[in-house]
Amino acid sequence: MSGPMVKGWCPGAHRPMMAADGLVVRIRPRFARLSTVQALGLCELAQRYGHGYLDLTNRANLQIRGVAQKDCAALLQALGDLGLLDADPALEGRRNILVTPFWESGDEVYNLTQALLAALPQLPELPAKVGFAVDCCGQPVLTQGSADIRIEQGANGLVLRADGAVAGRSVTQDTAIPALIEMAWWLAARISPDRRRMAEVVAAAALPAIWCDTATLPAALPPQIGAVKGGALIGAAFGQVDAVALTQVIKGLNLSALRVTPWRMLLLEGVALSDASVFITDPHDPLMRVDACTGAPFCPSASVPTRDLARKLAAKTKGSLHVSGCAKGCARARAADLTLVGNQGRFDVVRHGTADATPTIFGLSPQDIETGEYRFT
Repeated sequence: MSGPMVKGWCPGAHRPMMAADGLVVRIRPRFARLSTVQALGLCELAQRYGHGYLDLTNRANLQIRGVAQKDCAALLQALGDLGLLDADPALEGRRNILVTPFWESGDEVYNLTQALLAALPQLPELPAKVGFAVDCCGQPVLTQGSADIRIEQGANGLVLRADGAVAGRSVTQDTAIPALIEMAWWLAARISPDRRRMAEVVAAAALPAIWCDTATLPAALPPQIGAVKGGALIGAAFGQVDAVALTQVIKGLNLSALRVTPWRMLLLEGVALSDASVFITDPHDPLMRVDACTGAPFCPSASVPTRDLARKLAAKTKGSLHVSGCAKGCARARAADLTLVGNQGRFDVVRHGTADATPTIFGLSPQDIETGEYRFT
C-alpha cells in the first residue's frame, strides 16, 4: 500500500486546494488581525460559500472549506473587497508571516511586520510552505509554530534566527529585514527536492558563523485561555469556528477587532473573558489538549472519521492527544503523548511521537477504542 500523498504547497486564496468536500480557500490576515467588518464579512462568506465554519490553522490563517468551483471567483472578489486578498497571486503566496498576536500599534513587531510586507517582492522564489515569524514581544511564543526564518528577542536586542539553529544573528530594527532577505536567498540557493525547509537545510549545511553567535531568550510557556495583554483568548475545539456563533460573539461584545493565533484560539481585542461565550473559556478544558484533522469523508487522504472520536477520548486520556486521518499528521506536526493514525479504516497507535512514526499497536477499530478494550492512559 502506498502512503498518503504529502502536498508540497499550502492552499491560498488564489490557489485553493481541492478536497473531498470542495475547495479549501486559505485567508492570511495581515498582522493576524481582523477588523469587525472583516470578521463579520468572513463569517457571512463562510455561510454563503462554505460549510458555515472558519478553520484556524497553525500558521494563524483562516480557511473556508467546501467551496464550489463555480463560486470561487465570487468568493475571491468578496475577499478582495474586504481587504483580505492581494491582487497579485505571487505576492499573496509569499505572505506567509506568522506574527505574535500580542503586538501593539507602532511597536517593534508592528514596524518589522510592516517592513517585511513591503519587502516581499525582494524575496527569492521559495517553496510555498516556507514562512517567517515576527516574535519579539519579550520571550518567544511562536517557537512551535511553522516558520523558517524568525525575528526574536535576545538579551540585548533583536535576533534573526534560522529555524533549526540554536542561536541567531544580532540585528536592529533597521537591519533585520535586509538580513532576513539575505538569509532567504541563502536558503533558496540550498533548497533541494529532499530539503525544502530551513531546518532540513540547516541540518545538512553549516550557517555562516555570524548568523549563529547570539542567543535568543528562552521560549515562553504556551499562552492560556483567559485574560491576556490586549484582551482575552477564547478557544475553538480542533480550530473549527462556527461562523454563526462568532457573529453572535462579535456583536454581543461590540468588538472592535479580533486576532488569529496558531493555538486554536482567537484573541478578542479590548474585552474581558465572557463566561457566556459559546467558545471554550476554561483553560483546563480537555479539548484544548486534543488535535484532530477534518478526517473522512472530507479529506481524500483520510480513511477514518476523526473528530467525533477525539471528542469522546478527550476527557479519558491524559496529556496531548492527536487523532489523525492518515500518516500525514496535518493537524499536529510535533509529537503528542498519544497519536491515533488512520490506516485502511482502522487506527494504529503511536506513543510520544508524530503521525508518521512507527506505531506500537496496529489495526484497532473505532469501537475497540471507544469501549476501552485497549487502555492508553
